[in-house]
Amino acid sequence: MANAHSQILLTGVTGFLGQAVLQDLLENHPDVRVTAVIRPKGSQTGRKRLEGLLRKPVFTSWAERTSKEEVASALADRVDVLEGDLTAMPPLTQKLDVVIHSASSVSFDPPINEAFATNVGGAKNLYEALLESDQDPHVIHVSTAYVSGLAKGLRREGRLTHTADWRAEYDMALAAKDRVEAQSRTPEVLRRLMRRAAFEAGKMGPKASAEVAERARQDWVHERLQDYGLQRANSLGWTDIYTFTKAMAERVAEELWAQKGHRLSVVRPSIIESALRRPYPGWLDGYKVADPLIMAYGNGRLPEFPGLADSILDIIPVDFIVNVITALATQDVSRRGDDAYFQVVSGSSNPLPFHEMVSAVQGYFQEHPLTDDDGSPIEVPTWSFPSVQLIEARFWATQKAAKTAQLITSQLPGTKRTRQWAGQLHRTVSGLETLRKFTDLYRHYTKTEMVFDDANTRALREELPADFLATNDFDVTVINWKDFFQKQHLPALTELTKAYKRAKSAQRRREARGPAALKEGSDVLAVFDLDGTVIAQNIVQQYLSIMRATRPRRAWAAESAKLASALPQYLLAESRDRSEFIRSVNRRYRGYTPAELRGVLSGELGEKIRASIRDEARARIEEHRKAGHRTVLVTGALDLLVEPIADLFDDVVATRMHLGEDGRLTGYLATPPVVDEARANWLRKYADEHGLDLAKSYGYGDSVADASWLRLLGHPSAISPDLGLYAEAKKQRWQVLDWK
Repeated sequence: MANAHSQILLTGVTGFLGQAVLQDLLENHPDVRVTAVIRPKGSQTGRKRLEGLLRKPVFTSWAERTSKEEVASALADRVDVLEGDLTAMPPLTQKLDVVIHSASSVSFDPPINEAFATNVGGAKNLYEALLESDQDPHVIHVSTAYVSGLAKGLRREGRLTHTADWRAEYDMALAAKDRVEAQSRTPEVLRRLMRRAAFEAGKMGPKASAEVAERARQDWVHERLQDYGLQRANSLGWTDIYTFTKAMAERVAEELWAQKGHRLSVVRPSIIESALRRPYPGWLDGYKVADPLIMAYGNGRLPEFPGLADSILDIIPVDFIVNVITALATQDVSRRGDDAYFQVVSGSSNPLPFHEMVSAVQGYFQEHPLTDDDGSPIEVPTWSFPSVQLIEARFWATQKAAKTAQLITSQLPGTKRTRQWAGQLHRTVSGLETLRKFTDLYRHYTKTEMVFDDANTRALREELPADFLATNDFDVTVINWKDFFQKQHLPALTELTKAYKRAKSAQRRREARGPAALKEGSDVLAVFDLDGTVIAQNIVQQYLSIMRATRPRRAWAAESAKLASALPQYLLAESRDRSEFIRSVNRRYRGYTPAELRGVLSGELGEKIRASIRDEARARIEEHRKAGHRTVLVTGALDLLVEPIADLFDDVVATRMHLGEDGRLTGYLATPPVVDEARANWLRKYADEHGLDLAKSYGYGDSVADASWLRLLGHPSAISPDLGLYAEAKKQRWQVLDWK
C-alpha cells in the first residue's frame, strides 16, 4: 500500500536518472509532492530550469499519453524548487518524508578535488543539513554497484568492507589542488611550458604566447589532478575516482545518517542505459557510460578492444532503477542494515557475456551502418579480444608515427592540401587519444570477473503489490538482450548520433556558403591584412620587384643571390616573431629615397601591384564599402609600397621607415610594425576613437600572427591560412576561405 501524501526531496533532478524519477513520481504516484534541489544556472533560476524539463522527451512523451496541460499542471502544483546546490546546501525547513539523493558527477576521470567536492562533499552537506533540520525522513542514497572496486567473484549486497577513512581522503583530495598548483608554478615546469608556448604561439606576440603558456599550465594542473585521482583510487583497490568517491559517499551516508538511528536505503545500479519500457522504449538523454565505446565501434574507430570475451557486462535499463527507487519511496517496505542495500543489476539473474553484446552491436551496425562525412557506409570490425599489452603496443607505435607526421606537417607552408593533411592527422591523433582513453577507462568494466548479487532486490520485488508492479516492474529476467540492443538502445543511440552529425553538417554547409550578406552599419569596421590576404605576395617578393625595377639588369643576379642566402635567416625570424622578420627584410631598402620608390610605383610596377589584388578581396572590400563599413588596411609592409592601392580603403596603417639627414631611407623603422598583438592594441584604440563596434566588425588575415587581433572581432575570417591559423580557426569556428 502506498504512503499517502508523501513529501519527497529529490536531488539531481536535471540529470538522466533524476528526470526519470521525477516524471515517474508525478505520473504514477499522485499523492506524492516533490521538493527539487536545483542550482540556478547563470541568469536562469532553479524554477526556470525545472520548467525547461517540459521540453525534454521524458516529459513530452508523458504529455502524448495524457495532455500538455496535465503535465504542466503537475509540475507547477506538485513540485517545489529549493534553489541551491549540494556544495552549498540551503537549510531544509520543509517537512520531509523521503529523500532521494541521486545527484553526483558520473565522470570517470575528473580531477580528484572536483570528484570529492561533488560526490563526497555533496553527500556530506546533504546529511548535515538533514541533521540540522531535526527530521527523520527515509533516505534513498543512489550509488553504483561498482563501489566494490577491483575484485573477483560474487559481490553481495550490504555494507562495504574497507579501511579507507572518508574524512581523511576528502581533506587530502581538496588539499591536492593547492599542492599541484604550487608544483605547476615551479621554474622547471614553467620553463618547459613557456618553451612549448613560444613554439606554438610565438608569432602571435609575447602576450599571446604567455596566455598559451598559462592555459598549458592550467591543463597541466587538470591532468595532474586527474592522475592523482586515478592513482589514489587504484592504490586502495578501486577502478577509478568515480567508484572510489561513490564508495566514500556511501560511508558518509552510513556514518552521518544510518548510524544515528535514521533509515537509509542504498540503491546500487550497474551500467545505466536506455529505458526498456518507460517513459518509452529506448528513451535516452545523451550518451551514457557505455555509449561512447559503442559509437566509436560503430564509427569504425575501435579496430580492437582489450576486453574478456566471456566476462559479464552488467547493464541495466534506466527505468528498472527508477522502479526500485520509487518502490522504496512510495511503498510500505521497511528494511534496515545490510538488507537495505539493493543492487539493481543484471549479471546474476540475466547475465550478458561481453561477446554477445559485441555480436549484437556488430550485427546491428552491419545491417544499419553509420556513414562517414562523404555519406559512405562505415564497415565495423570484428574483434578478436587481444591482450591489453598488445593493444597498448599498437597504440604506441601508431600514435608515435601520427605525431611525428603531425610535427613535420606543421612546418609546411599553408596550402589547401597541407591543410587537408593537417586536418586528417589531427583527427587521427585525436582518435588515437580517444581510443587510449576508452581503453584505460572501460577495460575494468569489460574485463571484470565480478558478478553482482541482487538477492535483496529480488526479495523487495516479491513484497510489492501487483498494482505497483503493473507500472513499475523491475524483473531483469524478462530482458532479451539482443532485442534490447538491436530494437531499442542502438536505434535511439544512432538517432542521437545522427542528430549530432546533422548539426555538424549544417555548420559545414554554412561555412561552405562563404560569408553571409553584410548588414549596413556606420559603426562597423572591416580590417584587412595585406600579404597573403589582399594580395598573394609577401614582403620578400615585393622587395624583389622593387629591386628589379630600380637596379640595372646586371645587378639582379648578385642581389638575388644575397637575398637567397638570407632566406634561412628570414624564415627563422618569421617562425619566431613577425616584427623581427619585417625589420630584417626592410633593412634592404636602405639608401632608397621616397621619391625614387614613388616614381617606380607610379608606373608599371604600381599597376602590377594593383592588378595582383585577389578578385575575392577586391569584391569583399567593395561589399563592405557599399554597406557603409569603415575599411582599413593594416600591414607590416612599408607605407610607400602600398600607396598604389590606398584608395581602396578608408584608412591605411603601414610601416614607416626612418629618413636620414640626406633624405634617404636608413633601413631602420620609424615606428614598430603594427602586427600580431600590437595590431590588436591598435585596433582597440582605433575602434574607440571612431565609435566602432568590434563585436559587429570583420577581419581578414592569413597568418597565425593574425589570430591575436582576429579574435577581437565578431566576424573573423582566415584567408588561405597557414597551418597555425587554420588550427586556430577550426578551434574557434571561424570562417575559413580560400582566395585564389
